[in-house]
Amino acid sequence: MRRCIAVIFAAVLMVVLAACGQKEESNSVESVISAPSEETAITESDSQSSPPESEDTGSHILIAYFSVPENVDISGVDAVAGASVVVRNSEKMGNTEYVAKVIQQTVGGDLFRIETVEEYPLDHDPLVDQAADEQDEKKRPELLNHVENFEQYETIILGFPNWWADLPMPVYTFLEEYDFSGKTIIPFVTHGGSGFSGTVRTISDIQPQAEVSDNTLSLSRNAVAGSAEDVIAWAESLGIKN
Repeated sequence: MRRCIAVIFAAVLMVVLAACGQKEESNSVESVISAPSEETAITESDSQSSPPESEDTGSHILIAYFSVPENVDISGVDAVAGASVVVRNSEKMGNTEYVAKVIQQTVGGDLFRIETVEEYPLDHDPLVDQAADEQDEKKRPELLNHVENFEQYETIILGFPNWWADLPMPVYTFLEEYDFSGKTIIPFVTHGGSGFSGTVRTISDIQPQAEVSDNTLSLSRNAVAGSAEDVIAWAESLGIKN
């Protein structure tokens, strides 16, 4: 009798253990399917976090410029490829870009290129036509990039080409985007013979709480390629060093 009861008990125990094993296996499978892998979890966490802010460089000088290097043939050219472009060591730069880089090498500071979301044509005639249309419409082109930690800068050296006797419209966008109160703006211009054409006054009107320096630099586009010594001398005359 006892042997019979033991056999029955053993049989029941085997059934119970088998059922438990199936349940654990089922739970284990569900966990693998529903839980993201470690790699997936990290990726999702990273995608939801906000990008880190740019570090404060400690510079108090910003050299901001707008420049469009037009399409020209630079083959075999070492110094200058055309009225709108300077070539150094096979690098093609717009006139204003070249001057901005010489200034930075002289006084230090951070370099910032004013760029637009919509790219400008690099052929001369379409470029000047678009510039004229933008002026007629008083357009403010959307900028592609922005200055982080703008408040750290005390001096902004601002460079631009003279377009139709005015600031290029992206420079209007740039000037209207930030608060220049208490800062010093030092303009420089590259031009085809018209100099500043009143743009210094325009800058003062847009930012009346800034000090706009009268120690400015005006360069004919045809003279930019050979202007390094003059640019260095002017930059040194500003009396600022980063």
